[in-house]
Amino acid sequence: MSLMPSITIPPFRSHWVLAGGHCQTLAGVFFSGRLPDERAEIRRIPLADGDTLVVHDDLPPDWPSGGPVVVLLHGLAGCHRSSYLVRTAAMLNANGLRTFRMDLRGCGASFGLAIKPYNAGCSDDVLEVLRAITRWCPGSPISLFGFSLGGNIVLKLLGEEPERVPPEIVGAAAVNPPIDLAKCTYGLSRWPQRHYDAYFVRQLLQRLGELQQLRSDFVRPKFARTPRRLVEFDDQFTAPRSGFRDADDYYERCSSEQFVFTIRVPTLILTSCNDPLIPLDSFERLTLPSHIRLHIAEGGGHLGYLAKQSKNWLQAQLLEWVRQSFGL
Repeated sequence: MSLMPSITIPPFRSHWVLAGGHCQTLAGVFFSGRLPDERAEIRRIPLADGDTLVVHDDLPPDWPSGGPVVVLLHGLAGCHRSSYLVRTAAMLNANGLRTFRMDLRGCGASFGLAIKPYNAGCSDDVLEVLRAITRWCPGSPISLFGFSLGGNIVLKLLGEEPERVPPEIVGAAAVNPPIDLAKCTYGLSRWPQRHYDAYFVRQLLQRLGELQQLRSDFVRPKFARTPRRLVEFDDQFTAPRSGFRDADDYYERCSSEQFVFTIRVPTLILTSCNDPLIPLDSFERLTLPSHIRLHIAEGGGHLGYLAKQSKNWLQAQLLEWVRQSFGL
């Protein structure tokens, strides 16, 4: 097992204008500042089922052969240009770390290259990406970061079948992961979480319509009723197209809370006490092994973490975690 990082995470102090979880969540999307221009090399990874994944390779000019690598996974309805992903990659790159931002199936640059949908448990897709990266970067230690839904995928991948995890993986971090998918998704039906529920469904339905126009071989589902909630979308599309019986079967089999106890690499789980999308008690009931660090920040919402002194509080913690993971 890799050395367990011993970082001290400072208290999160929210900007006074953004004190609540909803404010932090929305500000993280709309007020996080101008994103750096896109300069990454686009790499495609063909899959056995005919779909293609895309990763964005950000290579610092001073990165040495065999140097450390970080792979980043986005959340639901996100992509390689999601602000939290871009800002994290930018800070890592500025400190000499090579990053690969993955677009899940049908997201970002992989839109139109995949017929099968991504889901919260697509461990095999991430494994294919990791295997490709080990070929491109021989001898490099790798850390795996997942955000929101991507965090659940990371935890599931590491703990479901630990023997399949490439030995190059020396550490991981999951930020605001929905480790209990059923609790998170059904919880979106409450007020005011319904706004997030409606937003996700609109985004997902829009992508289905655009994919139908782009790919003649894509068969749009015949919804009994147009989904208005994420659980309805998952029940009628994501679950059956991904090989699950229904939404409940999908949530039960893909929730990472059942796999975290068998993770073998040092892992940081970072979430906030006022995340409006992820119930806090999902984490409070966990008893974790010593090499898995759970940190519940005093605020930050869902992937917000815009602190009083810095908009990059989250990125600073991830940088320190990965530095120690790599022994830098």
